[in-house]
Amino acid sequence: MIIQPLSEDLRNKISAGEVVERPASVVKECVENSLDAGATDISIIIKKGGHHLIHVSDNGSGMSSEDLTASVLRYHTSKIESIDDLFSIDTLGFRGEALASIASVAEMKIVSSHGQKVGHEITVENGVSNSVAPAPAIGGTEITIQNLFFNTPARKKFLKAPRTEMRKVVDIVRRYGLAYPEVAFKIISDEKEILSVLPESLEERIDALFDPTYGENLRPVNFSKGDFVFTGFVGNLNLIRSRPSEQYLFLNRRFIKDRLLNSAVYSAYEALVKRGEYPFFVINLMIPSDQVDVNVHPMKTEVRFQDEWRVYHVLKSGVKEALKELLDTLPSFDKPFDSFFQKSNNYEGDSNQGSIQFSNTPLSQNEKEYQTLQRAKSYASQLAESREDSSTSFATENIWQIHNKYILSEISSGLVMIDQHVAHERVLYEEALIAFESTSMASQTLLFPEKLDFSADEFDALLDVLPYLEKIGFKVKKEGDSSIRVEAIPSEMGWGMEKSVIRDIIDHFLNHRKEYSSFQEGLAASFACKAAIKAGDPMTKEEMQELVNRLFATNHPYYCPHGRPIIVQMSLDELDRRFERH
Repeated sequence: MIIQPLSEDLRNKISAGEVVERPASVVKECVENSLDAGATDISIIIKKGGHHLIHVSDNGSGMSSEDLTASVLRYHTSKIESIDDLFSIDTLGFRGEALASIASVAEMKIVSSHGQKVGHEITVENGVSNSVAPAPAIGGTEITIQNLFFNTPARKKFLKAPRTEMRKVVDIVRRYGLAYPEVAFKIISDEKEILSVLPESLEERIDALFDPTYGENLRPVNFSKGDFVFTGFVGNLNLIRSRPSEQYLFLNRRFIKDRLLNSAVYSAYEALVKRGEYPFFVINLMIPSDQVDVNVHPMKTEVRFQDEWRVYHVLKSGVKEALKELLDTLPSFDKPFDSFFQKSNNYEGDSNQGSIQFSNTPLSQNEKEYQTLQRAKSYASQLAESREDSSTSFATENIWQIHNKYILSEISSGLVMIDQHVAHERVLYEEALIAFESTSMASQTLLFPEKLDFSADEFDALLDVLPYLEKIGFKVKKEGDSSIRVEAIPSEMGWGMEKSVIRDIIDHFLNHRKEYSSFQEGLAASFACKAAIKAGDPMTKEEMQELVNRLFATNHPYYCPHGRPIIVQMSLDELDRRFERH
């Protein structure tokens, strides 16, 4: 017999018991057991998002009848035997309580056979198991969980909709798919195949799990320092997203969450990414097991390092090495923008005298952003209050574009400068809100309709916003289980941007939806932000005139949906003062 009960001393030293939070938690524990058993083919069948059924089968080493009986008992495991083993764990599971926890809140049946010998099965209801019975040899293990939380209604009511729970399951399986590309995984949900990957290289696995274009935008990480070996891939600028969803960090093939190490990767990109942007990466940290402690949290995603700053610096060096070619092709970054913020955020000047003084006390990044936003809103408010002033009538006869970024024009009382991106953003935002309530926005038909493929969770989110996308000008048809065909796009949007705009809308909306008072406002802001003309895009005089006229036809032409100012005004009095005309 392999599986043995843990000693009382060892039980007391293990962190609090595993909590079965949702169907994804069950899938996680079952898949980890399969991988620890050496499985190379794992299949998951889900019904109603796991509310009704979770079935996980593998071709691993299986269990004997004795081990099958012990597997559903708490604190019984084959993976550690003594306290010393806690400091050299090389398996995904080790607590010996997952199956017992699952069995206590669901109806469970396990069928297993050790090799090609006779199989056995056991059923557990309300945490009570019956005796082991003979079963066909299946060359592995099958675990069936039904009616999750049937005996704990208080916990059951916190489960999300089946589609949401299914998305969590896909997220979990994707992690193991990236950590174990040599293992085949399949997910079937309500008799539909959601995911199916065969044994392959990590690069091929990334393409299979995300998008066939990802492979073209990856840079390999292969870096070693002493007893550390870091491998994987980081994405180039084409794979930067506006929400943190595609950052995968593994420690000895175990998925972990670590803000410090994530920041090591972000900092390696230097000025290539800005605040609020998240690069893609899949990195496995191979570190001797006696230098890490994985027994920190019941979910086993938090770990403790013997020397975390050494890991930080080695990881940053490895990613910088992978990005070296990209970094070398870009101009030098001296961070003048940061120095500008340091000055502007410490401003203590007297506007009447035109003098500027700066505080010696540095501000934190959060303080900088807060003060910048407050000044922006205050300035926009002052402009809005003076909107009815007849001296600020806007004439577009003399109009220029500066650095393909700002529109400059004269008014009767001086000069105005308009940020072309946020101006167009305000226009599109208000037009989208109108479209949601009445007539759809204009579309332009694509000469060649484009098929777009999405990952399962992205497609699930897309279905939520699809009716609204059609209102703002997209003409879309569903094709297959995770793809659409785009036949027309908003007339305001450039060709060739279909997938990036739709994906950015999904990312931006999911990441910032709580900032808005309604579903429609959040989606309108997402669309406007991503589809608006960008800084750097040249505009003709006619295009500038049209944009300005449309801007002043909006309800709030002086600030964008995020509160940033659109217009900067300089009066003749201020110009005279600057040139010392008294």
